[in-house]
Amino acid sequence: MQRVEKFLKEAGTYYLATVEGDQPRVRPFGTVNIFDGKLYIQTGKVKEVSKQIHANPKVEICAFKDGAWLRVAGELAEDDRREAKQSMLDAYPSLQGMYSADDGNTEVFYFKSAKATFSSFMGAPETVEF
Repeated sequence: MQRVEKFLKEAGTYYLATVEGDQPRVRPFGTVNIFDGKLYIQTGKVKEVSKQIHANPKVEICAFKDGAWLRVAGELAEDDRREAKQSMLDAYPSLQGMYSADDGNTEVFYFKSAKATFSSFMGAPETVEF
């Protein structure tokens, strides 16, 4: 899991895919944090992506850096604990102008189960599960 977090942080931007009805939706994300032994992402409850995750928690993220890419497929679960939200905001101080752990909008999700696949054009894919 630490290797996944490191890759995503170094990439800077990853793309999160959700589903809305029968239509895939993809958008750039940048938040990733390990808290309490789980890999977390963050968004706002007012966003469509939040509604999509609540309706169907199966997601996939993809990031690319230095000729390699990472795909993480899995199911997200919301963690409404203040400590989980604050940990994410502490990891990304730039978000604190838009979000706070107590604003009723900040939302963090962790991967309940995930399959991460590291790939490149130079070698065979490597898969880890957490």
